Amino acid sequence: MNTVIDCSKKESVAIITFCRSKARNTIGPRMSAELKDIRTEIQRDKTVKVAVLTGEGQDVFCKGTDLAEFYALENKADGIALFSVASIIAAFDCPTIAAINGDAIGQGLELALACDLRICSQKAALAMPQITAGEMPWDGGTQRLARLVGRAKALELILLGETVDAPEAHRIGLVHKVIPPDDLMSVVMDLAQKMAAKSPLSLAYVKEAIHKGMDLTLQQGLRLEADLYYLIHTTEDRTEGIKAFREKRRPQFKGK
Repeated sequence: MNTVIDCSKKESVAIITFCRSKARNTIGPRMSAELKDIRTEIQRDKTVKVAVLTGEGQDVFCKGTDLAEFYALENKADGIALFSVASIIAAFDCPTIAAINGDAIGQGLELALACDLRICSQKAALAMPQITAGEMPWDGGTQRLARLVGRAKALELILLGETVDAPEAHRIGLVHKVIPPDDLMSVVMDLAQKMAAKSPLSLAYVKEAIHKGMDLTLQQGLRLEADLYYLIHTTEDRTEGIKAFREKRRPQFKGK
């Protein structure tokens, strides 16, 4: 059976590509299961420092849920468990970058929101139009979008179900950069390689401090930040960073 996700590696960067292009990279149980397996493999591979997620070609990143498969299920609660992908992506220890090569619609946008960074093609369109079909976002969209662009804008985008183009997505803070289609992957890979040169422990701790801190009070968040900072000082990577600085060379981090 052919896979619906391809995973390759370039140096310290894992490239996860949705290759279900005939179905517009819509999400079904196979994609969710494969993505979970890939995450497990990446977590075990200590040489992977950053993961990039993208789609085949220049037209579609992910067009959302495979509705034919979803509606065929008798128990929709089972569907949420089988089809969910955002929680899988959010559980990556290493930083994740969504290279949004084309349209990210519905659950496809929810998938991108679960990544740490979003770099978008100029040709991409983004939307959560579930409400137009009498549905609502269910894979983290109502929560992550509001935290990203603010409550008022999230309400506008979800309640109206309107599509925004790449420049507007950048203006409201939904994506970090907008890149010409032909240059998207080279820009993303350059960004990923720069990030991968950092200590993987520092990257993971920063993710933990920011993501967990969003659900804490300021004082609790500051305590978490301090605890993680002190923990970094017990690592070999911290010692290597100091040594490399003194010797005026590039540090060789090992994630220990």
